[in-house]
Amino acid sequence: MSSSFDICIRGSGVVGSSLALLLARQRLRVALVGQPAPANDVRAFALNAHSRELLSDLRCWPEQPHATAVQSMQVWGDAGGQVQFQAPSFNGLTHIVDVPELERMLSEAIHFQHDIARMDKPPQATLTVVCEGRASQTRTELGVAYDSLPYAQHALATRVRCDKPHRQQALQWFARNHGELDILALLPLGGPAGQEVAVVWSLPSARALALEQSPVEAVSQALTQASHHTLGHLQICAPIQVWPLQLAQARQWSGRFEHGGAWVLAGDAAHTIHPLAGLGLNLGLADASELAMVLKARETSGYWRQLDDPYFLRRYERARKAGMHATWLACDGLQRLFSHPNATVQQLRNWGLTSFNQFNLLKQWTMQRAMH
Repeated sequence: MSSSFDICIRGSGVVGSSLALLLARQRLRVALVGQPAPANDVRAFALNAHSRELLSDLRCWPEQPHATAVQSMQVWGDAGGQVQFQAPSFNGLTHIVDVPELERMLSEAIHFQHDIARMDKPPQATLTVVCEGRASQTRTELGVAYDSLPYAQHALATRVRCDKPHRQQALQWFARNHGELDILALLPLGGPAGQEVAVVWSLPSARALALEQSPVEAVSQALTQASHHTLGHLQICAPIQVWPLQLAQARQWSGRFEHGGAWVLAGDAAHTIHPLAGLGLNLGLADASELAMVLKARETSGYWRQLDDPYFLRRYERARKAGMHATWLACDGLQRLFSHPNATVQQLRNWGLTSFNQFNLLKQWTMQRAMH
């Protein structure tokens, strides 16, 4: 197949843009389909040490106040259970990163990379990487089955100003209201002295959609009550965004187009998880890192293979499915455990949280796994 591009990346979000920069380093000609995102995204990403190393290597890691190290984390169960984590070093447990600033830095880096061309439509290429998100049109056109398990929940995201400084704490509450689960997370923004936090509130779908249409003051009051006034009154200071939650994974991650050339999925086009652990983007960036590393083998042991060689694509798929399996089980298991309405199960899960909090070796191992 004749093509002026080695790689076409469909989707110019954080995962697609990071992958484009990684592949351009390998002197590959990359077409990046999509324009820079508008700067009105209210989300904030919790990025672990591996993601920080990747973005720092690309010179796209935001500095304070756009990246806030989480020095402690506290989680409350729905009946008295709780667990606390303390950062082992000043680098923090994770970093809460401002989405618009991260996307701005990635866009700027792409602008100065001559081997990357922004396109409005996907051109022909030897290998196409689909990073279009969970509602990927390309994945649908390819007929790839996307096994999804809806959670009957929507996530509500916004930002709030707090009466008290957050002191670089991440706070999370599991609660049951009228027999249904909601999970509220407050993520620190604005550096060590900041008094602004990002909100990720997983709610029963009907309530989330109702709050989206409610007056700002009513939502502010609901958030203040749900957070038990831990940071004082919470005043919404950004738009509210709502989206449905699901556990999903594509059955097939790679293949060939009818007209020639290969394709591979990455990021939310390949998999999604519940946001309760804040690991979604980390998994997507790990996809980008793994795919770039696999293709780099062309410079050494796989020098005789083409970019669309099934060997590379299957190796990438196997590695990523194996790497994220434990995360899938943990996030889905926690969501289902706290969704269970049985009173005995409620007592057991809260006892488990408190017991886990006292088991320091297990806590340290869990922290290290999550951080990396």
